[in-house]
Amino acid sequence: MSTTYSIATIPADGVGKEVVASGRAVLDALAEGSQGAFDFDFVEYPWGTEYYQEHGVMMDPDGLEDLKKHDAIYFGAVGWPDVPDHITLWGLRLNICQNFDQWANIRPVQFLPGVQSPLRKADEVELDWICVRENSEGEYAGIGGRNFSGRGPGGEFAVQSALFSEFGSERIIRFAFDLARTRTNKKVSCVTKSNAQQYGFVMWDEIFARVAKDYPDVATEKVLVDAMAAKFVLHPEDLSVVVASNLHADILSDLGSALAGSLGLASSANLNPERRFPSMFEPVHGSAPDIAGQGVSNPIGALASAALMLDHLGLADEAKRLQLAIERTTGSGVLTRDVGGTATTDEVTAAVIANLAD
Repeated sequence: MSTTYSIATIPADGVGKEVVASGRAVLDALAEGSQGAFDFDFVEYPWGTEYYQEHGVMMDPDGLEDLKKHDAIYFGAVGWPDVPDHITLWGLRLNICQNFDQWANIRPVQFLPGVQSPLRKADEVELDWICVRENSEGEYAGIGGRNFSGRGPGGEFAVQSALFSEFGSERIIRFAFDLARTRTNKKVSCVTKSNAQQYGFVMWDEIFARVAKDYPDVATEKVLVDAMAAKFVLHPEDLSVVVASNLHADILSDLGSALAGSLGLASSANLNPERRFPSMFEPVHGSAPDIAGQGVSNPIGALASAALMLDHLGLADEAKRLQLAIERTTGSGVLTRDVGGTATTDEVTAAVIANLAD
């Protein structure tokens, strides 16, 4: 029997519109080649900066109820120069992530064939690791405020608090250990700044040590975030699963993608592992206003995110086919300009679709 998956698409801003269109084309090609085994029903939502400029909000007030009806969410990128970033981010992406309790953010760091890395070790050893990001609290909990603006220039102060719960910290750490058990290198690297931030991160370290006892088959290490930034560059071959707080994993995963060649390659999954709500899949790159509309954006991050979505939907074989098609495409030299090529978004998309059939 054929299965139809309902996918909410939110292209949002800038190149997000281009890469989501690319992803839809590839997913449609996979469905067409399935001989009726599955199909996708895409429902596109017009939310983003243009919607905000017209309606004063980033998404429809009833939007979350609408999104609950879908099996997954496929997201582009949000942000535009004429609206402050904190409005666009909190009004759309974080609004979805927090209300749908998408507490596990997975960001693979993949070194693709044909893409030159600025890291010399990439030519000598096979590199492949995953950043597991706590996605619901930490530094992005949104707790704090601004006060005393009436004092005049220089008199205002702002408080931004990071929140670490025992429950939230333990569930993401266990998620990282479970993921490590599926990998060849069964190792989890715990990243904090507990030497300087003595409350939340010390508790995180204590929880990590406690949880590690339940996984005697998984190797562990604890690394301060500044030292881990150096390790990404100097000893990336030691990495397998890196688990960190909301802010630290956000920064480290961008570093990892840059080392792999470009942020345009980076995929991510915002997961509600309990499946009480739909999970959301998106490329890591931003809306890139400088190249939006030119047809030169790199769709690989969005396509790799689609592969993560396929795996989440139970289409593991199709996810592997798509990932292999991506590798064949980059390996054959079909690259966008951010990774040294001349191909357009459409040309890369067409090459990936052609490689699905091989």
